[in-house]
Amino acid sequence: MSYFLKMKGISTSPPRVSAGEILWSWLGAFLGISLVGYLHYTVLGDGDLMLIVGSFGASAVLIYGAIKSPLAQPRNLIGGHLISACIGVTSYQLLSPHIWLAAAVAVATAIAAMHATKTLHPPGGATALIAVIGGPKIHGLGYFYALMPVGVGALIMLVVALVATNIPKNRQYPEFWW
Repeated sequence: MSYFLKMKGISTSPPRVSAGEILWSWLGAFLGISLVGYLHYTVLGDGDLMLIVGSFGASAVLIYGAIKSPLAQPRNLIGGHLISACIGVTSYQLLSPHIWLAAAVAVATAIAAMHATKTLHPPGGATALIAVIGGPKIHGLGYFYALMPVGVGALIMLVVALVATNIPKNRQYPEFWW
């Protein structure tokens, strides 16, 4: 019975954030994703390179909307994505005949590695998964996937977070670097 009682929760939900906090979170996310998307679709065009991956949407929630979270800090953003991308590529290369297994190994191993390196960033799990379930374009990148789109895209989003999040006097990002 105590097992199920743990699912009850231990406190109430956090208070609402201010309208200003909502606006600055929206603006940061808009600028970060639009810059990465713009560069992806205009500069890189229809070539084989890409700059945007789905997991960046979840990163935007953290680095623009939950700026004080340990999971949103630069070390976690960059390290979590890079480590997870490499693990995802390795899992695909070793286990591609069994995509279901490669996906499970990639995500589980990415979580363990991020924990071990103090770079836990939940979107990293999606980054590892994308390396496995992505199409031929993703698979064709091999380990370059960790550099481009993942590393460069995360770095662009970090620069936007550093600039946009620190504009209002009541917001500060990051909480820590290392």
